[in-house]
Amino acid sequence: MSAKYETVIGLEVHVQLTTRTKIFCGCSTAFGSTPNSQTCPVCLGLPGALPVLNRLAVEYAIRTGLATNCQIAPRSIFARKNYFYPDLPKGYQISQFELPVCEHGHLEIETDGSGKKKVGITRIHMEEDAGKLMHGETPESAGSSLVDLNRACTPLLEVVSEPDMRCADEAIAYLKKLHQIVVYLGVCDGNLEEGSFRCDANVSIRPWGQQTLGTRAELKNINSFRFIKQAIEYEVERQAELIDGGGKVVQETRLFDSNTGMTRSMRGKEEAHDYRYFPDPDLVPLVIGPAWIDEVRIGLPELPEAKRRRFVSELGLSGYDAEVLTADRRVADYFDACVSLAGDAKTCANWVMGEVLRKLKESDTPIDAAPMTPALLAGLLGRIADNTISGKIAKTIFETMWQNGRSADEIIEAEGLKQVTDTGAIEALADEVIAANPGQVAEYRAGKDKLIGFFVGQVMQKSKGKANPGMVNELLKNKLAED
Repeated sequence: MSAKYETVIGLEVHVQLTTRTKIFCGCSTAFGSTPNSQTCPVCLGLPGALPVLNRLAVEYAIRTGLATNCQIAPRSIFARKNYFYPDLPKGYQISQFELPVCEHGHLEIETDGSGKKKVGITRIHMEEDAGKLMHGETPESAGSSLVDLNRACTPLLEVVSEPDMRCADEAIAYLKKLHQIVVYLGVCDGNLEEGSFRCDANVSIRPWGQQTLGTRAELKNINSFRFIKQAIEYEVERQAELIDGGGKVVQETRLFDSNTGMTRSMRGKEEAHDYRYFPDPDLVPLVIGPAWIDEVRIGLPELPEAKRRRFVSELGLSGYDAEVLTADRRVADYFDACVSLAGDAKTCANWVMGEVLRKLKESDTPIDAAPMTPALLAGLLGRIADNTISGKIAKTIFETMWQNGRSADEIIEAEGLKQVTDTGAIEALADEVIAANPGQVAEYRAGKDKLIGFFVGQVMQKSKGKANPGMVNELLKNKLAED
């Protein structure tokens, strides 16, 4: 943070919706298909082709508006945003301008430096995406540019924040919260690398205490949280050095180069009047009645903040555990299913955050494709709870279950791993260990209580890990107390 200048940041986030078809036609939205194979007269902008609005895209807009505390407009209008670029086949983009579908929302964020803070959301509007330009990306196109219009007409929500953020950390906290919400809602897959969730950052600075906003630069289409943070921090420093050197910040669009960590000028930044917005004559006004809003509201999933509160207040987890388990909705759902079957929330949390997440990372597997299902994990935890196996043996069984998908009971039976709880058998092993280690016995009885771990380890080794550790500990303490 500059000693002379206050940073002002507003974000425009493009959220690509997970509808199977495009916003105004029936073409597929699947990613990675052969270039220009998912197009039709509507998304190619051919004369006479008429758009038809995708109802599910509207429902996703309502979902997002409700989850971000917005007002849902009873009537909104689609407009034509006119500009000419090779990836825009119609010569205009269908978007919303004066009457967007959602307005006046907010998200609450928290950072180490700023604490809790409310960031306003000016509007959320619906629009179609443009195509994609590829500059010399194949040997055949070296020195030329090609256009792939598969993405043209893909449904987007543009979430426009108020300029309420004052540092890069606040911007990242806001972005991560919005990202988590749209993924929880199921309206976006959140894939930054594929462009499903991408951000334009409007950055300006002003002297401390000044109310008037400074001239902003727009940092365009940055596709990772780390790069967004780097771009904002670089841009703040660039503008400060420019002003201190007697120069002026110009309103422009800039690109971030992740190789150099610098931003560079792309083009002058347009104002709204440059786009000559006017209502699209081919699309009637979008009318959303209270009944539709109520229907969508009832169908909303439990959102991350509510889930975290429930995990803490009802299940007794720590704030940290709740934070980790709710970071990904699929992990939270997995944990919930585990608790419903096993009952012990803390034990389930420990195993999900420990063994399950470790294996997912090692094998690069999404949790919904994990061979260890919630039912299998609950079965394993049940065998620990009823003392059939020890926690140590459970970890060995877990590895086997992950490899072959067999139940804990099958593996315990097949490999003879049932825990030894017979007092006589454990006592005999304890006697052997005590007799074989007279020196350690004398030290323990002289006051070296920590040696109990040595004796327990020896008994567990002799039992090949099958003895009940609690019983071993208790028996050894009683025997070693005897003279």
